Amino acid sequence: MRTYQYRLLNVFAESTFGGNPLCVFTDARGLSDDEMQAIALQFNLSETTFLLPSTEATAHVRIFTPTFEMAFAGHPTLGSAHVVRDVVGTGDAVTLAMKAGVIAVKAADNHWTLTANQPTSRDCIESRAALAAILNIDEVDVLDGARWINTGSEQLIIPLANEDAVKRVRPNALLLTSIVSTINRSMVYVFAPVSDASQDRLHSRFFFMLHDSVIEDPATGSATANLGGWMLHHGRAPCRFQITQGQYISRTSHLALEVTSAGAIYVGGRVMDIGQGSITI
Repeated sequence: MRTYQYRLLNVFAESTFGGNPLCVFTDARGLSDDEMQAIALQFNLSETTFLLPSTEATAHVRIFTPTFEMAFAGHPTLGSAHVVRDVVGTGDAVTLAMKAGVIAVKAADNHWTLTANQPTSRDCIESRAALAAILNIDEVDVLDGARWINTGSEQLIIPLANEDAVKRVRPNALLLTSIVSTINRSMVYVFAPVSDASQDRLHSRFFFMLHDSVIEDPATGSATANLGGWMLHHGRAPCRFQITQGQYISRTSHLALEVTSAGAIYVGGRVMDIGQGSITI
C-alpha cells in the first residue's frame, strides 16, 4: 500500500468558499498515468494536479481533469505554485514545467500571477447567428471578433454586447459539440464589460462539455490568458482588467488580466488553503 499527501485550495478566491477548487498532490512519484487519472476522477474537481521533480523548473506539474490530462490550465498553475513554494521552499518566484512548456509564476503574499505563453490563433468559421444559437441568446447579443485562441489550451473567445447577454447564456449541448478545439474539446468563453463600472471590469463565463453535458467553470485562468491573446489580436493592448466569473454557480471568482504593449500576458488571483489529507492506494 502507498500513501500520498494532498492539499485542497481555492484559486481566484476572495472568500473561503469562492474561486475554483483544486487538489494538489505534493509528491506524485510512484503514481502511474492511469492512477493519476483515477485519482482525478475520484476527487471529481475540474482539475487535480500532481507535483514531481524537474530538472528544468522548480517542479514538474501534471494536470488532470476527471476524464483527461491537460497541457496547461490557469488555476492549477497558480494553486500548484502556491504549494510548491511551501514544499520546495524557493520563495515567491516559481517555475513549473508542464506539457505546454515552462510557466513562470510569482507571488505577492498569497496573490499569484502567471506569465502566459505567447498565443496562437485561428479564425472562427461560425457566423454570429450560429454562435448565438449555440449560446441560446439573440444574434444581436453576439459581437464580431470571435476567435480561437491558444496560450496552452485552445478555447473559443466570444465577445458579447453587454453583461445581461452574458447572464442569459444557456449553451445548447448538441450545438456546442459541433465546435471543437484542436484537441477535440468543445469550449467557449464569453465576456462583456460591466455596465455600471469603469472600463477595466469585465464579466465572463466559461462552458465546456463533460459526459454529454454542459458544465460551467467557476474560474478559468487559461481562458483569461486566451482573452489576453484575443486582446492582442484585435489591437487592444496594452490593457488591464478585473474579471468576475462564477457567480451564477455560487462560486464567485476574481481574476486579474494584464496585457502589456510588448505583448506579455499576465493572469493573477488569490490562492486560499482550505484543507489537507492523504489517500492510500
